Amino acid sequence: MSVSLQKGQKVNLSKENAGLSKVVIGLGWDEVQQKKKGFFSPKPQDIDCDASAIILTNGKLADKSDVVYFGNLRHSSGTIQHMGDNLTGAGEGDDEQIIVDLSHVPSQYDRIVLVVNIYQAIQRKQHFGMIQNAFIRLVDDRNNNEMCRYNLTEDYSGMTAMIFGEVYRHNGEWKFNAIGQGTNDTGIGDLANRYM
Repeated sequence: MSVSLQKGQKVNLSKENAGLSKVVIGLGWDEVQQKKKGFFSPKPQDIDCDASAIILTNGKLADKSDVVYFGNLRHSSGTIQHMGDNLTGAGEGDDEQIIVDLSHVPSQYDRIVLVVNIYQAIQRKQHFGMIQNAFIRLVDDRNNNEMCRYNLTEDYSGMTAMIFGEVYRHNGEWKFNAIGQGTNDTGIGDLANRYM
């Protein structure tokens, strides 16, 4: 049974799902339909959101190779894999997925922060106020059961990036924290710098 989370709410993944080893982290969003300004005005550009995982050691990013995103689809440990870039967010369900093999994540890593930024947001004059129905959900890979879901419901107008949530290890158990913090970071590099 899926737990619907509110901002700041935490859930113990290990306790609620005995034997949990691999999770699929699905992130999704829809573009708000923009009105054309006039007959001859150009069609608004699609919003390209990019999901990434920032893998931390003692709460800090130790190396840039610990960022899994469209330019680095697989972590060097082989335990975290990005399933590819969706350039438009079109379609039902997850727009991008990150698979984490929790049972084999090396012990030095204690936190996986899940972020989304709008590609070239400043140049394209785009922000999260132009996005709706944004969510993050965690699915048990063994049976495809959704364990928890966090729907972002706030207005994030003016924000170009978002810290959706984090999966973290505490006393040998994996937990999830729904964060939902909008930022003005312009790309994955700026987001990663928050954890240096």
